[in-house]
Amino acid sequence: MNDVAACLIGYVLGSIPVSLLVARRHGVDLRRTSDGNPGAWNALEQLGAQRAWPAFAGDGLKGTLAAAAGLALGDVWTAYAAAGAAMLGHAFPLFAGFRGGKSVMTFAGAAPVLAPAAAALAVGAGAAAGLATRSFAIGTRVGVFGFPALQLLTDPVERVAATGGLMCLIGALFARRGRSARAMSARGGEPTR
Repeated sequence: MNDVAACLIGYVLGSIPVSLLVARRHGVDLRRTSDGNPGAWNALEQLGAQRAWPAFAGDGLKGTLAAAAGLALGDVWTAYAAAGAAMLGHAFPLFAGFRGGKSVMTFAGAAPVLAPAAAALAVGAGAAAGLATRSFAIGTRVGVFGFPALQLLTDPVERVAATGGLMCLIGALFARRGRSARAMSARGGEPTR
């Protein structure tokens, strides 16, 4: 029963359309810009870093709070389930017509709860890559996508496999959004989900 409660909490938290709300405050509808993705990365592209940081923080916090709720209600497996539910909530938000983002920042927010040591290593690797390349985007990608490899150094393989499952969800969302973007481009219309 605690697993179900944790997943419901995670999904509801994930459904809060933080990036849409942040962008709307600045007069931007993320669904009608760039690739139409209502997530933190599109907010960064449209608003710039100074105005988009609350979108990154909010989308990450959804994952942090969901994983923490799962840990409080059960164990690390419940935390993984709650983080996955938050990612699904971000991708298919109840409060935004089931049209959401790709869940990268929600995953990144859950990582410090799911595997604190690996998350610290990933932040260090991402910061080093970002400084070396002078690119926030590259640094972030190194941190996020390097996380499972670094987790192999700190956690049992079963937990790394669970992280891989969450990352497969991100991959599936990227593939789904890519098809939507290609269809939109072929029609010459506005972004669809």
